[in-house]
Order: sequence, then C-alpha cells, then structure tokens
Amino acid sequence: MGVFDKKLEKDLTKLGIATISDLLFYFPFRYEDFSNVAKIVDLKAGDQISIKAEIKEIRAIPGFYGKKISRAEAVVSDDSGSMKVVWFNQPYLANNFKKGDQIFLAGTVRFYKTLQLQNPVYEKIRDEDQISVHTARILPIYRLTGSLSLRALRTAIYNALQAQSTVEETLPSEIVKDLGLLDITTTVKNLHFPETDTLLQQAKDRMAFEEIFFAQLAIQKHKNELGQQKATPFAFNKTLVQKFTSSLPFELTADQKKAIWDILQDLEKPQPMNRLLEGDVGSGKTLVAFTAALEVVNAEKQAVLLCPTEILAQQHYKSALKYFEEYSKISLILLTSKRAILNGKEIAKKELLQEIKHGGPQLIISTHAVLEKNVEFEKLGLVIIDEQHRFGVRQRALLKQKTKDIHPHLLSMSATPIPRTLRLTLFGDLQISQINQMPADRKVIKTKLVPNLERPAAYEFIRKQIGEGRQAFVVTPLIEESDRLGVKAATSEYESLQKEFPGLVIGLLHGKMKADQKEQVMADFLANKINILVSTSVIEVGVDVPNASVMFIEGADRFGLAQLHQFRGRVGRSEFQSFCFIFTENENEKTLERLEKFTQTTNGFELAEIDLKNRGFGNIFGEEQSGFYYFKYFNYDAELSDKAKYWAKKILASDPKLIKHPDLFKKIEDKVIHLE
Repeated sequence: MGVFDKKLEKDLTKLGIATISDLLFYFPFRYEDFSNVAKIVDLKAGDQISIKAEIKEIRAIPGFYGKKISRAEAVVSDDSGSMKVVWFNQPYLANNFKKGDQIFLAGTVRFYKTLQLQNPVYEKIRDEDQISVHTARILPIYRLTGSLSLRALRTAIYNALQAQSTVEETLPSEIVKDLGLLDITTTVKNLHFPETDTLLQQAKDRMAFEEIFFAQLAIQKHKNELGQQKATPFAFNKTLVQKFTSSLPFELTADQKKAIWDILQDLEKPQPMNRLLEGDVGSGKTLVAFTAALEVVNAEKQAVLLCPTEILAQQHYKSALKYFEEYSKISLILLTSKRAILNGKEIAKKELLQEIKHGGPQLIISTHAVLEKNVEFEKLGLVIIDEQHRFGVRQRALLKQKTKDIHPHLLSMSATPIPRTLRLTLFGDLQISQINQMPADRKVIKTKLVPNLERPAAYEFIRKQIGEGRQAFVVTPLIEESDRLGVKAATSEYESLQKEFPGLVIGLLHGKMKADQKEQVMADFLANKINILVSTSVIEVGVDVPNASVMFIEGADRFGLAQLHQFRGRVGRSEFQSFCFIFTENENEKTLERLEKFTQTTNGFELAEIDLKNRGFGNIFGEEQSGFYYFKYFNYDAELSDKAKYWAKKILASDPKLIKHPDLFKKIEDKVIHLE
C-alpha cells in the first residue's frame, strides 16, 4: 500500500488486505456504542459511556512477585466530579499522559471499592474541534490477527477514509435511485464510523442488498447460459430402470423414487441437467446416482462419479461392483492417484487412460485424478459429484470442459442440509431434489448432552461398546489447545485418551496432516485397526464405517447444529444401535437450549432451519472456498431477494453477457454459485 509503516502493512497482509480498497472494505464484525458522553456525577455501575475529563494525577505501579498486577492509575475530573481510572498491564501509559491533559475515555463503569473505569479506551484531546476516532461515538470492532491492535487498525481505516473521500460505486445508479439506497461512499463511511444508529442500519441494508444482488446476478446469468448449452438427451428406459431397482435387496423410499424420476426427466432434455441431489446423512443418495448413471452408460456413453477422497471412491467402487454385477457390458473403472482398476482388476494406469479415451459404456469412479490433463473422454454424458461443496468452481468447470460442443449432464450430491427458507429465498430457480426419508431399517441414533460429572460413565460405555467389537469417534473443534477458546484440542485429547484407554489403539486425524496420512488413518479405522479415532472437523464426510457405533463431540457449542448432525451421521450406518454424546463447558442458557434441541431432533433439514434462524446465512456451505458467497449482512429476507432477482433479470435481459456492465461482470466472474 505504501502509505503505512512496514510492520502495519505486514499485519494487514495477514488479514488479506493488500490495497487501500481492501482496507476500506474490511468492515467491523460488531460495534460498541460509546456515543453517550456523560458527566462523572451521573455515572453508575454498568453504564457504557464516554467521559470528557482532565487528568489530575497519573502514576505507574509495577507488579512484584506475581502478587500485584502492574498498572497505570489515574484520577480524572470534569466540572461535576472526579473518579479513578485503572489500566491493568499497561503501566507505560503513565508516560503517555501528564497532569492537565484533556482526554476522552470510553468504557463500562465498574464498582470496586469505588466507581472506576477499568482499561477504558482513551483519546487525548489536542483540539476543541477534534473528531473522536476511538471514543465518544459508536465504535467499530474488527477481527484482528497477529500483533495488530484494534487501535492501530481503526486509525489506519480512519486515515484511509480521509485520504480517499469518495469510493467507486459498485451498483448501477438506477438501482441505487430506485430502491433509495445509500451511495457506496456514505455506506462505507458509516459502516466504519457511523454517525447515527439510523445511518448504520441504512448502511447495513445497502450491503445486504448488494450481497444478495450479486448472488442473484450470478445465479441468473449461470441459468441463462446453461439454457443455451447442448447436451445428449437420454430417452427414459423404463424396462432398464425397473429391472435395476427391483433387483435391489431393499425397497427404495418414496423420496428416492421421486429423485430418480426428477433426474431421468432432466436427462431426456437436450440441455444439460444441472441438479443438486440433497439428502440427509445415510438417506441413499448414491443409489439414486447409480440409477442415473446406468441409463447413461446403457446408451453407450460415459458417466463419471467424482469423490473427494480415495477411500470414498474405493467405497463407491465396491458398491458399484455389487450393484452392476449383472450388467456385463458396463466397464467399471476406478481411477485415483494410487490405483487404476478395470472391472475389479488392477491394470497399468497408462492402459486405463487409453480405455477411458476410447470410450464406450463406462462408469468411472474417481478422485481429483480425473481432472488431470492426461485424462481424456470420448463421450462423457454425465458427471456426478459427491459432496459437491468439497470441490471448487474451477475444478468442476474443468471436468465439464473435457467435452467439446456437447456438455455433460451434471448431478451433484450433498449431505449438507439446505433449509426450506434458504432455498425459497435465494435458490428458488435452481433444480433441487431432496431425500427426506431414511431407509426403513435405519435405527435412530440415541443422542445425549452429557454433564461433565457423567463423563466417567460415558468412557465406561465406550469400553463396553469396544468390548463388543464396535468402534468410536471423538471429534474436537481445534488442533491445538487454546486458552482463549477453552475447548479440547485433538492432540491433547489424543494423548489423554491414550492414558484413559490403555491397551486400545487410538488414532489421530486433523487438517494439518498430509493427504496420504489422512487417507491411511481412515483406511486403518475402516479396517478396524483403530478402536477410537480422535479427529477435528476434517472427519471425512460420506465415508461409511459400519462398525462405528459411538460418536463423542467435545466443545459441541462451537459447532452449528447442521455440522453436529454431520458428525452424528458418521455412526448408525449398520444394524448396530448407535449413540452420540455431546459435551460442552459452556453454561449459557441459550447455548444449552440449542444443544438440547439437537438431542431431540434427528432431521437434518429441521436443524439447518434452526441454525439459519439463530446464526443467519453466514457461509451457507460451511466451508470457505472460491466461488461461494459469504453473507455477512444479508439474512433470510424474501422481499429483498425478490428485488435483487428482479434487477438481476432486468439487467441480463438487455445485457446477457454484461458487456455493458464490466464492473458487474468482474464482481461475479468467479462467483457462479454451483449448487448443482
């Protein structure tokens, strides 16, 4: 940026701030209102105020032998009275001020022997017309990193706003005028340093519209472009589908049948299918996808099932060998970084790549390996993506680009529940099939919020389950201990459980491990070589460990209900009764109430709806990745979404490629929402 010192620039870089524009659009995550400038005589304990006062005396008091905390103490006064001020662990402040200095102080009034301000924000008054930055106003509070202080960041943003008096508008002027929105310059200034509560709310409203508008613009543009693409139509083969589904050793649920019918109808069209198959954990999405793949492959075309991990790919391949055993003309291929298998037999990878290039009726189950340049398709008719949120926009586009003029149909699967409110508000135009029903033989997982006093009994329960041949998961929120968060970390929990369960094999899985290490740990757990697996939230979504019957979740308050439900879904995958025990150190009444709702609800969509109402949209997919929207200001507001959709469609109607709106195109260039 060149306008700040190197240390500050380095700290800002850690926040992803590289330009003045980045800095101006790095908005606060909350505010503290210290706009009430009160007289000392009127103060009472608990007041959140600012005062304008004069320093009567100030001194540094060193700490010694751990018995006293070093601090700066001052007595300040205004024309109504005086009071004590204490800054703990900041004795150096005694050198920053002198008797007679005029200052603003902002904080919450406390009572300890006498009324006082403890660790207040301060600002020296040098000029009667001086504008307050850190006191006597609604204060912006930002997320920080490293050694960056809130004071330094706030000052940097204030100075940047003074240097750049106007900000380039991000919305078309006709939208701003029609909806009566604040212009972007006023919006940015009032998000950082709001002049009033009203202006702050108007600035948030402007940003909420902007967020949903660009999301709708991306969705509508993507939808329009999809309608112009050509795909191979596949006529519904009723005999084939009925033969396959009737050969299954179980009855499909009504939701599975409905999803299959939705997909088969899409496959009949000459435009590429773009459908999301969304089903709760263990609801049978893969079998629905196999049915679609069968119809495509039976028509002499290729279908690809893309999996996020090698273990999951191997698991799906094993299922495919079983389900398609009677269909001898189908070539079943497994392609990963480590394995090349054709119809159950290992072959040279070079030979397998030639097989894929040659084409024919092939179901190719693969990982990221299928995205490599040396993988070429002859007639790719269908792409199925398992756990679609695990793949970035560019990765999915790359797979579709491996065909020329004819685009493959695209079916994505996700176990991340999208609540009805969100679907109707934001994604009403997209094709989504939902499987709400669970297989008839699936046992309900018994879930309990366990008080810490009952932890020994819970450990004893694990011993009993393992003694009966079962396995257990233990999920923790962090990799390393953090006193700030006060939750159990995977590494320390791993060490603790080794002592708690001598003689048992404890495994460890976390995000800092290399991919092949994680694969090996999961393979060992799947093979029952590990009794208890301790993991952070990287625990592999979608992998079946039928033998696991117990899920322990530490620090459960740190997770959303939908994510807790994902963890719970790692057990209960077989005929064994399974259990989920959740723990928390948090005694907040609302937190405990939320967790109790989780223990009482087994429907992932209901839990996602509760999450949405409690936590807002936020990052709706649970994981940061290129191409997905993060909503900070927009919450579920159908009216606002409709306005955004109206303007998105209106602009695209006259400028479908956004050639006349290059700034809008730049905003959504990498932001196509691929829910499909």
